[in-house]
Amino acid sequence: MNASVTLQFGPSYTEVEIGQIRTLAVDRPLRLECGAEISNFPMAYQTIGALNAAKSNAVLLCHGLTGDQYVVGTQPVTGKPGWWENLVGAGKAIDTDKYFVICPNVLGGCMGSYGPKSINPATGKPFNLDFPVVTIRDMVRAQKLLVESFGVTRLLAAIGGSMGGMQVLEWAATYPDALACAIPISCAARHSPQNIAFHEIGRQAILADPDWCGGNYLNERKFPAKGLAVARMTAHVTYLSESGLQRKFGRSLQEREKLSFGFEADFQIESYLRHQGISFVERFDPNSYLYITRALDYFDMAADHGGELRNAFRECKAAFCVISFSSDWLFPTEEVKQVVHALSSSAADVSFFEIKSDKGHDAFLLDEPALANAVGGFLRKVEKEAGVV
Repeated sequence: MNASVTLQFGPSYTEVEIGQIRTLAVDRPLRLECGAEISNFPMAYQTIGALNAAKSNAVLLCHGLTGDQYVVGTQPVTGKPGWWENLVGAGKAIDTDKYFVICPNVLGGCMGSYGPKSINPATGKPFNLDFPVVTIRDMVRAQKLLVESFGVTRLLAAIGGSMGGMQVLEWAATYPDALACAIPISCAARHSPQNIAFHEIGRQAILADPDWCGGNYLNERKFPAKGLAVARMTAHVTYLSESGLQRKFGRSLQEREKLSFGFEADFQIESYLRHQGISFVERFDPNSYLYITRALDYFDMAADHGGELRNAFRECKAAFCVISFSSDWLFPTEEVKQVVHALSSSAADVSFFEIKSDKGHDAFLLDEPALANAVGGFLRKVEKEAGVV
């Protein structure tokens, strides 16, 4: 079923049209890990390319924490290009002349998929904090329903970075026969205590904003813009690297020749972070931020498989291409290698690449030729083995 909805965004409550949406779990509810059941719920998505007759060329792209389904084209809220335009498209690493690309907005998201902004039929108002807590596995199980709605039973590939990479790992563990290959990028098999700590700082910034209104800001016609902006600024620092910040900003002043001796944005890095915070509040829902960061915090694949990470992949038939970046301190290479070692010990077919870069965690979203070469080369190999024309 296809549909479209109109949603409200940001402190100005401007309206945008969300395009492709399918209603899922129509015949029977989807039971979440928290124990709640959801049914007849929407999932928004973008598709690029055409599904072949054998339905063997489908590639699922999984977005990160603050991403959405707009992997290419124009994001309707910001008017900016899609988040992976450098990697996805005709003749690119993820070649849409060959592949049928599906990119869904995650469960709990705010770009059309079922989340805290969705209307609660019992009240006629947004769920807000009455929305059930979701996990990475819940997101993946909802994605499986979406993929099946296209008649696809086995994906050529699942690909994603950061939280998207976690979804890829969960796909491989939960649906071991459903992937020809998996490409998790810049991610680990659990969220570290340090990462949980940064998320908690961000959540507390939102909760401390008086305009959060106990999560009921939409009904109160308010918006916790300051809290959400601080949450974004805090998180964004973890996406960067010291060497990258030094190269790009150093201690350069922002449009001035001397210090203000006040609390304006004296330094370019201060101005940059403030811009990141301000632009983020125009496109993201604060309650969704709470829910999705909590889903990340709960992610721990070893704990879900008897304390042994390798147990998660024992049944998996997919070939893996695992990728890290040398300057990523959010998911450092040593953590990524734990996934590689677990895959190897479970007899999985795994390749590993560490890409040298000073761009930090965000490198997977930027123009990195080595990333395009690794992803494109691996997909070409897998498509030949899978017989995709």
